[in-house]
Amino acid sequence: MPDTIRVLIVDDHPMVAEGIQSILESYDDIEVVGIPSNGEEAVSQARALNPDVILMDLNMPKLGGLSATEIILEEAPKTRILILSMHDSPEYISSALSHGAMGYVLKDVPTEEIRQAIDAVMSGETYLCTGAEGSLKPKDNPDREALTGREQTILLELAQGKSNKDVALALDISVRTVETHRKNIKRKLGISSTAGLTRYALEHGVLQGTGHSF
Repeated sequence: MPDTIRVLIVDDHPMVAEGIQSILESYDDIEVVGIPSNGEEAVSQARALNPDVILMDLNMPKLGGLSATEIILEEAPKTRILILSMHDSPEYISSALSHGAMGYVLKDVPTEEIRQAIDAVMSGETYLCTGAEGSLKPKDNPDREALTGREQTILLELAQGKSNKDVALALDISVRTVETHRKNIKRKLGISSTAGLTRYALEHGVLQGTGHSF
């Protein structure tokens, strides 16, 4: 473990990010190197600052936390990403871990637990806070073939009403790749329409009813 742990805090609420920053900077061996406010900034600052640990919110404008996590880990797979969220549903937690996050911490945990989570992932362990320790497998139709992390990301984009071209541009992949993933998602979920995908996403906590963001 390095003498100083470099941490990036990603949250679109400045008061939340600054509060966590204040807590973490009370430790002599932690340095907060940045507090980007959305997923796009997180990807950019992760490239520039090479943090050891990223505390990543899920619901953010421009680029959500899971998409940002996937991009960052493709470029820097040794980065430890901890999801910091208010959502404790199994679907959220399972999706976060399938995208490569090493831990999941609820925003209302005691401050010392954030430090425990950082130490755990720095040691190579997966960390789930007390409120996130429930079943991680969706209870409906457990025999259904699971979506991959990339498919879950594309489901999120499609469920927001984006076209194949828009999704391709957002994720920097080809339109044909999006079309292939779209067919696989529909096959796995047994859904034939985009409206059905949106309904599934809402019912399973992928979309929020107001902001339509993950």
